[in-house]
Amino acid sequence: MNAESPVHDARMARSRNETKRILVIDEDAGFAARLARGLEQRGYEIQVAGTYADAERLIQASPPARALVDLRLSGGNGLDLVELIHQRRPDAVTVVLTAYGNIATAVAAVKIGAADYLCKPSSVDEVLGALTQTSENRPLPPDNPMSADRVRWEHIQRVFELYGHNVSETARRLSMHRRTLQRILAKNAPR
Repeated sequence: MNAESPVHDARMARSRNETKRILVIDEDAGFAARLARGLEQRGYEIQVAGTYADAERLIQASPPARALVDLRLSGGNGLDLVELIHQRRPDAVTVVLTAYGNIATAVAAVKIGAADYLCKPSSVDEVLGALTQTSENRPLPPDNPMSADRVRWEHIQRVFELYGHNVSETARRLSMHRRTLQRILAKNAPR
């Protein structure tokens, strides 16, 4: 038996484990938690960084094989983190996810190495498809895009979490009656 075989096997196992690890960088704690739960249910190990500084520390310590990076972060720009990830690990797969998407930032993200650029809200399956795509296996457009009701519900949830689950402030920011917002929040997410 070859003496290098156990070392080679250990490297292969570590490589497989690294591809199952995804770094999620997003200041929206609620969105990041929902995304992390969905990815964990699909067998992935998730690390979450809620700030630019936390993300930078995690990347410096152990550059991820896969990362989901929010574009807007206090303390820095998500595109800078995409560059840092690719400097530390050129084979990394990064996906930029943002609620403030535009063509200029999408082009910039792809130019510095992002594999894809998704707008929030995106489903776990869309995110996973973008993170696991290969040049031979580009994701197809979804058969059933999110309904307008689901997009609206996701937006309301994001604003609700952004304002610390304060119903009155969320209703004011959304130009919505407080009771209407409470009824929407009490319902399950539409399909």
